[in-house]
Amino acid sequence: MAIMSSRLIRHQICKEELKKLGAKVLDIQGIMFYVKFILNDNVKLSYIYHLNPDNTYFLERIKPYSMAIGDYDNEEDIVDTIRVDLEQFKNAMNSKNFVNFIEIDNKISKLVRIFEDLYLYYNIETEDLDTLKDGVYNVLEIIKDIKSHSDRVYYKKDPDMLKDDINF
Repeated sequence: MAIMSSRLIRHQICKEELKKLGAKVLDIQGIMFYVKFILNDNVKLSYIYHLNPDNTYFLERIKPYSMAIGDYDNEEDIVDTIRVDLEQFKNAMNSKNFVNFIEIDNKISKLVRIFEDLYLYYNIETEDLDTLKDGVYNVLEIIKDIKSHSDRVYYKKDPDMLKDDINF
């Protein structure tokens, strides 16, 4: 008779919790897991998490745009994080600007890759890097300004990064 480890039992419970939230969960060789939600015809929310060698987990959102979310000690924390993220996306979809938000986020994600190509393939002058750095600071200041005059719409959790004292 096969005996399931406590990790496998916990993982099965977590998969069931994700399914209750409406996810389709694909198990890839027991170390990587693909979680997919279809919110409507145009919006799909997908995640990948995997077991690290130290028995922690790394979570990444891959749709509607790619974003590393972080490392977690257990799968229960992953389920909680996905639950909040799903709730926030469902809430954000109520905005008439939702499509624009996703478009901008995709462009920012693409910008990161373009910048990486710049420094991996080219020898960049210090002055040019200073110009880029100033541009990044300007974008951050714009975001902080927009936050300061916008109404908050989600209160169950505080923002992870967008705080009053945010700094680069």
